[in-house]
Amino acid sequence: MDPQTPLHKNDADEEDDNVKQLQQCSSIYLLLQDCLVNSNRNWKACQKEVQDLKACNERRQQLVERNKDGKN
Repeated sequence: MDPQTPLHKNDADEEDDNVKQLQQCSSIYLLLQDCLVNSNRNWKACQKEVQDLKACNERRQQLVERNKDGKN
């Protein structure tokens, strides 16, 4: 595998429903997965990725709520 290729690139290429549900946050999710693999599942070592994913998901939820409110 190319050293520049994320470890889970194939996961994103496949029809992975879990990743697809994340929509805009899927690349951040995959970075978190890569961090966990590289750190032997050490969540403390991956807090930047955890926080980035949390922030992305919160932004996505806010957009969903705004769109829902705008359609009423």
